[in-house]
Amino acid sequence: MGGARCAVMFRRLRFRARASGTMLAMVRSSIPSGESAMAASREYTAHPHLAGSAQDFQDALRMLEFFQAEFEIPVAGEPPVFSAGSRASRRATLDLTSAIFGSDKPTAWIDTYYPVMDTGITQRLEIVGADGNPEWIADLVEDGDTLDPDAHKYRDAVPTWHGASGDGDVQGQLVYANYGTREDYAELVAAGVNFTDKIVITRYGGILRGLQIKGAEDLGAVGVIIYSDPRDDGHITVENGYEPYPKGPARNPTSVQRGSVAYVNIYPGDPTTPGIPAYETSNRTVGTNGPRIPSLPISWANAERLLEEIDGAYLIDGGARRALSGKASAKTIRLVNHVDAKVTPIWNTMAAIPGHIRDEVVIFGCHRDAWVLGATDPISGTASLHEVVRGYGALLKAGWKPLRTMVFASWDAEEYGLIGSTEYGEDFAEWLAAHAVAYINADSSAGGSRWFAAGSPSLAHLIQRTAQDIPYASGAGKTLWDARDEVGPLAAGERADTEFMAANEAAETRRRSAKGIIPPLGSGSDFTVFLQRLGIASAHESFGGTPQDAVYHYHSIYDTQRWQEMHADPGFHRATVVAKHFGLMLLRLTDSIIVPLNTTQYALELYNYLDEVEEIVVDTPLATAIDFSKLRHSIKELTAASIELDEEKIAAEEDFKRLLSQLPHFPRRHPWRRGFGPHLAKWIKRVLGVAPHRSHRAGLHIPAAWEEYLDAQFGGPEDAGGPHLPRVPPIFKFIKAAKRVTKVNKKIAAFERGFLSEEGIKGREWYKHMGVAPGRWLGYGATTFPALSEALSIDKDAAVATEEADLLDLLLTKLTQDLRA
Repeated sequence: MGGARCAVMFRRLRFRARASGTMLAMVRSSIPSGESAMAASREYTAHPHLAGSAQDFQDALRMLEFFQAEFEIPVAGEPPVFSAGSRASRRATLDLTSAIFGSDKPTAWIDTYYPVMDTGITQRLEIVGADGNPEWIADLVEDGDTLDPDAHKYRDAVPTWHGASGDGDVQGQLVYANYGTREDYAELVAAGVNFTDKIVITRYGGILRGLQIKGAEDLGAVGVIIYSDPRDDGHITVENGYEPYPKGPARNPTSVQRGSVAYVNIYPGDPTTPGIPAYETSNRTVGTNGPRIPSLPISWANAERLLEEIDGAYLIDGGARRALSGKASAKTIRLVNHVDAKVTPIWNTMAAIPGHIRDEVVIFGCHRDAWVLGATDPISGTASLHEVVRGYGALLKAGWKPLRTMVFASWDAEEYGLIGSTEYGEDFAEWLAAHAVAYINADSSAGGSRWFAAGSPSLAHLIQRTAQDIPYASGAGKTLWDARDEVGPLAAGERADTEFMAANEAAETRRRSAKGIIPPLGSGSDFTVFLQRLGIASAHESFGGTPQDAVYHYHSIYDTQRWQEMHADPGFHRATVVAKHFGLMLLRLTDSIIVPLNTTQYALELYNYLDEVEEIVVDTPLATAIDFSKLRHSIKELTAASIELDEEKIAAEEDFKRLLSQLPHFPRRHPWRRGFGPHLAKWIKRVLGVAPHRSHRAGLHIPAAWEEYLDAQFGGPEDAGGPHLPRVPPIFKFIKAAKRVTKVNKKIAAFERGFLSEEGIKGREWYKHMGVAPGRWLGYGATTFPALSEALSIDKDAAVATEEADLLDLLLTKLTQDLRA
């Protein structure tokens, strides 16, 4: 590449975001499209695709073929399916940022990991009579009504069991524990309930299902049963006259919520290889992130019968908070759960588009596996990913190339405990830490009427402004951002469970009064390893249900294409609008000269985090035991440093654009096109991280004297010249401007990693992020300043809290220094 061609390329950079936005607008009317998203969904929901199954592998290959077709990747010989840890697998990712070995064209491949996962073998639930024989046996199946052909066809395809559950055959009296939260168990213990050798029955909701089991196990229980309660379905109940699905929008009483009971709040991923990738040859440990006691998920139809054995689960059955009775059943319950746990291959399907700046990487991922058919979870998200890929395929065909490298991932085994993404993150931790700018996550794109987004505070403005640029069909002049306040289409004002509605109204109050633009991320999907362990700015979004939406049959055989097209997303407009938002947000992350992460918004959010910590101890003896003034001062200093970086961002980009416009244009036969010009052009690209063309891999480096000359404190490059070199001050000035932009971008991308502690959170050291983590007793929900917050709210330990506050102070002070370096 000669100097003139280099100049032309960088002039194109100046208009890249504008041109790319125009191209996206040109294709946005037809790509993404509801028809295409619906067709993709129908293809993937036509069969069960449990992680590690034969159908799952076929879907991995189907996704690979889709990537290859849309990105025009040549296909020859056997599919590129690599064993994780092999040279081929390692090179597929690592070469993406290599100027020497990386391809100039898009690539796609499959990485195979080998975690330990279980499948249900024998599940049984009985009421035992006085003679020791069963007097009632739960059917433990979903009815598979013929009105939904797919649900009927696959009613027995996947057992109703908990992934990662304990194996056992146990008996005991039945005790009801509401949602099985820490507070519920504490209330029962305070009332004198002895959980030893009891079987606990809880209803889904409130917290991670695995933590409902952990709470019972810690108190001596021998088993746990979890059911789906119509009281948590808002207004859409049979009691209010709605027909159960598939005749109507209410809950089918036989539906069962499968799901993993792994303690992802301790660590996600393969239970036997925490912190390291699950290769076929990996050394394994005994997993410590799952229950030892057996559990079963059951339907409301089965639970209703079991609850009859307890003479009143509540002291008073009414009000916003019912008091639990703590009564145990007179009869004995038998619970059997036998599983087959073994090393099972899973398949992450990956694709990449190399950017001009190879070593800055933006990642977009969605999991592919489901408990059964998974029309909402995750195929509505996969349909969105499908449409985003189609859009970028169209841009590539139009001659576009991203400024930064893009990686697309179809993760496997998310349902078992975020396994596919976690293993990839652990496998390529150093590479991701060095190169990843942001991770954007899809999962269930469309399961109801209300749009929800969460993420790193640095992404908040990007999420908001991009959503405000996406029209949404809910009303004239409305945008996707307005969909945060949407309610379901069905009638309001009907009867609803008082306790549920009180909790829902409290959640609404918190949402509307929240100080941040978007809430933080906890866990529950594939962003976890990227944000909580590797410190990569991350975001997640979806449409979810409200009390006025049709009941979503989560992880049931009734999460089908029919339900999706009839209730969740008629016309697939929601999956499509989410795809548009993802696509435009990714484009801005990929093609902006300055990475659009707002570190100042993040720093300001830290004040809110500290305010929440102080609220924990207000009016308690701990309030005077801990001084947070030093930590608050650190936040103030970090905010000031970030504002300084904001000023540098503006100046660096303006300088870059101004000098870009001044780059010289040389005639075709000018001597600059020969000799030194091509070498300098390649060196400019190396400074920016821009990969050289394959035909110019030799002689890439400018002599050290030239770099020293560039950075000299006197004279400056404007004095360069002589009989063999033209005067080229714009080139030299532009190189310095490019280096300035690169320095700023590295600080921005590294900001999230400034919250990482090598030691991790005490008791769950896999989690390294000291700014946000899934709550110790929440699982899905986020806890900000987690180690500090939980030292106060759970441990009530002032000494530990002081240590954690000091650690945060050190991290923030170091982060401030890094911004000012």
